[in-house]
Amino acid sequence: METRRALITGAASGIGAACARRLAADGVHVLAVDYDASALDKLAADGVEPVVADLADLDRLADLPTDVDILVNNAGVQQVAPVEQFPPERFSYILRLMLESPFRLIRQTLPHMYGAGWGRVINISSVHGLRASPFKAAYVAAKHGLEGLSKVVALEGAAHGVTSNCVNPAYVRTPLVTAQLADQAATHGLSEAEVLEKVMLEPVAVKRLIEPAEVAELVALLCGPASASITGSSFVLDGGWTAH
Repeated sequence: METRRALITGAASGIGAACARRLAADGVHVLAVDYDASALDKLAADGVEPVVADLADLDRLADLPTDVDILVNNAGVQQVAPVEQFPPERFSYILRLMLESPFRLIRQTLPHMYGAGWGRVINISSVHGLRASPFKAAYVAAKHGLEGLSKVVALEGAAHGVTSNCVNPAYVRTPLVTAQLADQAATHGLSEAEVLEKVMLEPVAVKRLIEPAEVAELVALLCGPASASITGSSFVLDGGWTAH
């Protein structure tokens, strides 16, 4: 893996940071992309190259490195609101960040992967790419779209040695999930502790949040030597949510 280069979005914290550290530990040269420059600086000590960028600014994505062998589309945000109250501008922003941005990054990195005859596209989706929940119209729509995009890339990339897969965790212990506790508490009229127990963990059999390092281990597997025939799939780390 020492010859590989990876670009990871939303890498300043949570799943993205865990993936950056994990792939760097395998010898991959990791480009960690985020708009939070100070948080990215902390990753530099782990052998990760920080790249400051606003991933929702679609016209500037062309400025990012394209000579990468591994692309991990991870950046995301959340908004909790009923559909009839959902801010249209926020819906557009979430789709831009979480679906259009991955499409453009895949589009501009595939030529390098095709030329090398090897590439890995890993899309950090969610259990919400396979299931819906109330009050998350934009997030669910974006993740469902990402699932479809990932499968198309898998079919097109197979002849070129490029695989494309989704990783689908349930709630992970990240700043994004922590922020949701307060938002959902207000929406549901519950305390944050009740939101964790009665909303977030209610549909899962394993009653705990997933750790970012668990997601990063699966990402590393999908980049490793056993992954050549693994493509077009969605790998669920949901504690049994979709077993119902």
